[in-house]
Amino acid sequence: MQIATWNVNSARARLPRILDWLGEHSPDLVCLQEIKCQDEQFPRAQIEELGYNVETYGQKAYNGVALLSKEPMDDVRRGFPDDDDDAQARAIAATIGDIEVMNLYVVNGKEPGSDKFAYKMRWLDSLTRYLASDFNPRSSDLPRKIVLCGDFNITFDDRDIYDAEAWRGKIHCTDEEREALAGITELGFNDAFRHLHEEGGHFTWWDFRTRAWSGNRGLRIDHFLVSEPVLDLTTEVAIDLTERDQPKPSDHAPVLLTLT
Repeated sequence: MQIATWNVNSARARLPRILDWLGEHSPDLVCLQEIKCQDEQFPRAQIEELGYNVETYGQKAYNGVALLSKEPMDDVRRGFPDDDDDAQARAIAATIGDIEVMNLYVVNGKEPGSDKFAYKMRWLDSLTRYLASDFNPRSSDLPRKIVLCGDFNITFDDRDIYDAEAWRGKIHCTDEEREALAGITELGFNDAFRHLHEEGGHFTWWDFRTRAWSGNRGLRIDHFLVSEPVLDLTTEVAIDLTERDQPKPSDHAPVLLTLT
């Protein structure tokens, strides 16, 4: 089984790239973030023609997440309790076979000290409480196969930064954000990529504004956090750099998790 996560930075603007990529790689499950459209505007028909079932949680012009699955999806959930009142479309979950999946687009936060950063930290706190109660791998005597994936907008440590000193204390790299991410992993989730790749220098996002791609000045902020039973089945986690190098790409590269 292969699961992909990809912040596409607008599903409609990036549709030719999405269709080409799905046609080439054909993952079993695809988790998209920043679809930037309402549910009725999502290019459902074109994607269904490729053999996918589609579930979306959209929002006009901003945010939005989608699940594309070759297998039927059960128990589809949008958002989570205690999410902020403005109900930004940032989380969608479903069960596919015996695997529970939650696709997340974590708040960016703009800059430490800003109102948006405070909102990010509140949102992460709400998410962690929800995971602890409903998506906790340790909440049952039976092993639970759980995958959290998406654009977390947080680096785990300095290995996830092209220049750690330049990013010290900046958004995506603050101690507060990393502590919040650690709070999620402490529930029983594992960074699947780092489990297989201990060395640094692997990135998933390159800023358009600074032309970061040309100098490989990136950050690793797109993650697969998986429960132990899923980690035991994981054979590879790969970042598709080829897609990031295509014409009119997203600023994020797709990441692929392969399970036996």
